[in-house]
Amino acid sequence: MIHSSPPRTPLAGGALIALGAIAGTGIGLFSPLGPTRGFLIGLGLGVAISLVMWLRDSRR
Repeated sequence: MIHSSPPRTPLAGGALIALGAIAGTGIGLFSPLGPTRGFLIGLGLGVAISLVMWLRDSRR
């Protein structure tokens, strides 16, 4: 009898991108950077973390 492994579900990183953008905007509201720069920094960090997650998941 052949045993097959169950299908693997990939990790999703879209929530990290959204949370990074929202958190960056919130932090930017109360910092000298401003909300636009905070949004862009948070968005960039969210994308970077999502890419790292995707790369690690694709190697499994």
